[in-house]
Amino acid sequence: MTEAELIDIARDGISTLIFVAAPPLLTGLAVGLVISILQTITQIQEMTLTFVPKVLLVFGSIILFLPFMLGLLTDFWKSMLDRVITGGG
Repeated sequence: MTEAELIDIARDGISTLIFVAAPPLLTGLAVGLVISILQTITQIQEMTLTFVPKVLLVFGSIILFLPFMLGLLTDFWKSMLDRVITGGG
């Protein structure tokens, strides 16, 4: 296995990681931002107000994007197994 192949595997792994983790993380970011703006406007500083909707919507986004995320992970795993079968090439 050459350096170029190793760098290619690492790049594929990192890009897969980013695409799989992005939907729940971006959902949590957006929900947190909206709730923070609402708390600033209404001056309600309740911790459960930020926690409960964020958890529910992040779990909802995981359920919604699960087929997409599993497809990416399956494709990555198949490409890694193909490299193992062909001897790393």
